[in-house]
Amino acid sequence: MHDYSFSIVRTLPWAWYTDADRLRLERERIFATAWQYAGHAGQVAEPGSYATARAGHVPVVLARDREGTLRAFLNVCRHRGHPLAAGSGRRETLQCPYHGWTYGLDGALKAAPRSREPGFEPDGIALRPVSVDTWGPLVFVNPSLDAPPLAEALGRLPELVDLDGLEFRFRDEFELAANWKVVCENYLECYHCAVAHPGFSRLVDVSPDAYRLDADGPVLSQFGPERDSGAIGGFHFLWPNLTINVWPGEPNLSIGPVLPVEPGRTARFLDYFFAPGADDEWVNDLLELDAQVGREDRALVEAVQDGVGSGLLEHGRLLPESERLVARFQEWVAGATGSSGRP
Repeated sequence: MHDYSFSIVRTLPWAWYTDADRLRLERERIFATAWQYAGHAGQVAEPGSYATARAGHVPVVLARDREGTLRAFLNVCRHRGHPLAAGSGRRETLQCPYHGWTYGLDGALKAAPRSREPGFEPDGIALRPVSVDTWGPLVFVNPSLDAPPLAEALGRLPELVDLDGLEFRFRDEFELAANWKVVCENYLECYHCAVAHPGFSRLVDVSPDAYRLDADGPVLSQFGPERDSGAIGGFHFLWPNLTINVWPGEPNLSIGPVLPVEPGRTARFLDYFFAPGADDEWVNDLLELDAQVGREDRALVEAVQDGVGSGLLEHGRLLPESERLVARFQEWVAGATGSSGRP
């Protein structure tokens, strides 16, 4: 990640939000070397358990081997490239459904049909490993084998978000017809909240004097007080694509990545965690509001994607204070891809 000092009036070029070559560059320069949230440790808690995930565009399989070591591999067979696993479950081995090549949970090739044919040497064939580490019950992966420690990539996030006592409740998966950067930028400002999120704005004071923005290393945070109680909600973004929501009230967390699929299509999932004794009525009310905000954001980002795709305007404009986290994100994108994007 790069850190820059800057003063921004214009956005990144809008062509960056629709161009396939730009997305390929972002995959290479950003996602192929970044720590990204893959799932919760409960998915791979027992020896023999596995779960699939994506690190940006990179397919990954997590596996807990017989000795209890958590491992991660590229979810690609070394034979002809077919994915090895889908979903999650428990197995003693990982077997490719294409030709039956079978790997141990340590990644080594164990068996391959007809592997004794003359000229074929199976020794030494193994799945390509992926860096893996955990923060509490959360599992992160990095396609790079030379990745910096996860703790370094998390910055101050463990100080801002308390994971103690939280239990996984469910996962929500969905797609958005918008570029991944549009989705991230929408998350990084509440300038639109008073207009576009009336339910959220009734719960949280989104006025400029009350709603606080903070940038600290790789973490971009928004803090908003609940109008009735004053309890603070925290909404955090970890470079390059992770959102972490802690609503005001009882202990809770929702966390999930923003995954680019195509220039105009983004995949998302959110894992929801609550304290074991959380009040069901409170949880249901929170989830209802959360879903409402999600529907409103979907309409916003998909409409923005239509707008930036018009091709008749080169840039948008940013407010220097209310959208300064958006500006910081855009500087990181530009720096990571080696181009300023500025006039």
